[in-house]
Amino acid sequence: MNEGTKTRQDIRAFQESIRYHIKYSAGRTWDQAPGRDRYKAVALAIRDRLVDGMLATEERYQREDAKRLYYLSMEFLMGRALGNNLFNLGLFDLAKDALADMGVDLEEIRDTEIDAALGNGGLGRLAACFLDSLATLGIPGYGYGINYEYGLFRQEIDNGYQKERPDHWYGDETPWLIERHNEACVIPVYGRIESYQDRLGNQHSMWMDWKILVGVPHDVPIVGFGGKTVNYLRLFSARSSDQFDMEIFNEGDYFKAVEEKIASETISKVLYPSDSVEPGKELRLVQEYFLVACAVRDIMRKYLADHDTLDVFADKVAIQLNDTHPALTVAELMRTLVDEHDVPWDKAWEMTQATLGYTNHTLLPEALEKWSVPLLEYALPRHLQIIYQINHQFLGQVASRWPNDMERLRRMSIIEEGDTKQVRMAYLSIVGSHSVNGVAALHSDLVKRSLVPDFYELWPRKFNNKTNGVTQRRWLLKANPDLSALITRTIGDGWITDLDKLKELVPYGEDETFQQAFLAIKRSNKERLAKVIADATRIGVDAATLFDIQIKRIHEYKRQLLDVLHIIHQYLTVVEDHKDLTVPKTYIFSGKAAPGYYMAKLIIKLICSVGDVINKDPRLDGQMKVAFVPDYRVSLAERIIPAADLSEQISTAGMEASGTGNMKLSMNGALTIGTLDGANVEIMEEVGDENIYIFGLRVEQILSMRNGGGYNPRDYYEKNPNIRRVMDTLASNMFCPHQPGLFSPICDGILRYGDYYFHLADFQPYADTQERASQEYKNPKLWAKKAILNVARMGKFSSDRTISEYARDIWKLKPVL
Repeated sequence: MNEGTKTRQDIRAFQESIRYHIKYSAGRTWDQAPGRDRYKAVALAIRDRLVDGMLATEERYQREDAKRLYYLSMEFLMGRALGNNLFNLGLFDLAKDALADMGVDLEEIRDTEIDAALGNGGLGRLAACFLDSLATLGIPGYGYGINYEYGLFRQEIDNGYQKERPDHWYGDETPWLIERHNEACVIPVYGRIESYQDRLGNQHSMWMDWKILVGVPHDVPIVGFGGKTVNYLRLFSARSSDQFDMEIFNEGDYFKAVEEKIASETISKVLYPSDSVEPGKELRLVQEYFLVACAVRDIMRKYLADHDTLDVFADKVAIQLNDTHPALTVAELMRTLVDEHDVPWDKAWEMTQATLGYTNHTLLPEALEKWSVPLLEYALPRHLQIIYQINHQFLGQVASRWPNDMERLRRMSIIEEGDTKQVRMAYLSIVGSHSVNGVAALHSDLVKRSLVPDFYELWPRKFNNKTNGVTQRRWLLKANPDLSALITRTIGDGWITDLDKLKELVPYGEDETFQQAFLAIKRSNKERLAKVIADATRIGVDAATLFDIQIKRIHEYKRQLLDVLHIIHQYLTVVEDHKDLTVPKTYIFSGKAAPGYYMAKLIIKLICSVGDVINKDPRLDGQMKVAFVPDYRVSLAERIIPAADLSEQISTAGMEASGTGNMKLSMNGALTIGTLDGANVEIMEEVGDENIYIFGLRVEQILSMRNGGGYNPRDYYEKNPNIRRVMDTLASNMFCPHQPGLFSPICDGILRYGDYYFHLADFQPYADTQERASQEYKNPKLWAKKAILNVARMGKFSSDRTISEYARDIWKLKPVL
């Protein structure tokens, strides 16, 4: 339904649908219903329309015998769905009017929804953006993931320390999940291998004595903008076989039967179990296998429902591995083809490579997954056997290309030798796929040159780049409605599905009327965020100050610490040098640290402690505030991003694969201060050098200094009085008077242990660039022009463009409209 064509009859029909679900789904009347039940009723009224669209879309795909994409990811950071569905269906204004007529504010209903936090950060949020774009473009594409009962933890800040609390995200029955119990997948795990010889003398392997897992799919409808296509995200919940193992039960051991049921269902209990101990490692491995096995079985079932043979499987099925977490797909697809469908090995391998694509998301060695051979042999003995056979065949190919090069064979082997042999999952993904892509031009180049140069030399045509993007429907249209309305009034609404049309805003960069309207919207968004901060932290911030924002996962390479060192520098400039800051500033942080990541959690404590000192110091007279907003999530990001003036993208060069927060912030009119890392490089190319604040060491300089080029952080400490004062202050216990030495590990990491992330090398360029940004912020017309040009030149960074490139170059898919 078009927003402009809603009638009183449409409003009444929508209200009737809501009242129906309040009565028959919640068992209440509208007047009796609490806010949560009202939210559910509205959501179910919307879901009815989504189901209609989903069935019609499936019928269209079947009629065309369309090739389909299956996007496998351990994370889908979906956030709240109600508002997004209303916008994409074109029902937002209708719902707003209908609810107002029923005495309720739509925003109150939307705020009742709990974020679906089935992801950790950029990886899962990218997957969510991709699903939106697939549906908007009319491409047959589905997400496959795990229906975690507990998503990423809820973060509380207690005396500056992160405390993790369970996030039972669908404990109150989310209305978006549609259970498909009749399509449950039966999955074998554990057991042993027995070899036998057939009548022709051929050796075969039989996987025996396995345990059974059951994966029950739940579908979340994903509607594209305009409502014409409704795909879905399929999430699998683990269930025990037949609820209990009846053989155990019948033998009288009731408690053991219940225990096995609980153990089976633990697999989909929580996102990212701690893998610091062996049981956690095993659970994580079985989680990854559970997703892969359910997905392959489900994909095969769907394919065979429409095709009599496997002859065109790779022509009709594309599977994308979102990082290495689903890498076992290579072995599982081979096992399914060879063991269950009697496809000859060579043919099965050809089909597997033709079907699979692999996206690499990281250059960090610790993030490139490896699984120990003993653990794989215990949990997945048949898969390990297949991996060894794949590796044997692959190394034969390498040896044929480079005879007698044993060192190269060692480097490229999927099996890493050592005291405990490891399976390199990135290598398995590369060998088993026909396409390997990075997620920004710089990142893809580093994958080829630094991460896996041997593989690039062997298969140069297999490697490609697909720069990430974000969906403008959620991150501009929904998150920033006032700016969206201004853009639409100015250039029309074509940008909602074609972000390149934002280029039509370029002439308005110097239009005084447009500038004033743009700055007024930014001010309104900042006032709204100030209320959120006050509610969450009891810190009062002034919307008239420059909002300097760093929101992302807390990690040393992302360098929240560099930001804090500069804040300390600014604080000392005021209280010791008695100088006013160029402009008053509010520093806003948000992000979660992995529960076992000690240094990241200590950095959160430092941010809070520095903020506590600064926020209480009367000598600052409103010049600085620091706020750490707890429990970073999609719905909070939607409040923070539209309010940002300055976007912190300051990772150590060469360590951030792409970033997507940088795109969202720039799209909403924040100027970026950042290193030439990840997608910052391409953002600079699009918005222009003069409309971004770039500083710091380049990738080549970092690599040179790491590889014997002589980086000594103490030299910077001795030669630069600003650095020396900041580090001495940090070591002085000014920010931890009741816990002396609390921040010594941070000081030692920089001055004693080599400053791996180059904080001191980049400190002065960062401080100088911050000062340049502050000087320009004093000129509202100049700042407005730069911010408007950032919005106008963000067309490249739509996930619609990214998905179109994947579909064209990797998946060979076309829209089915």
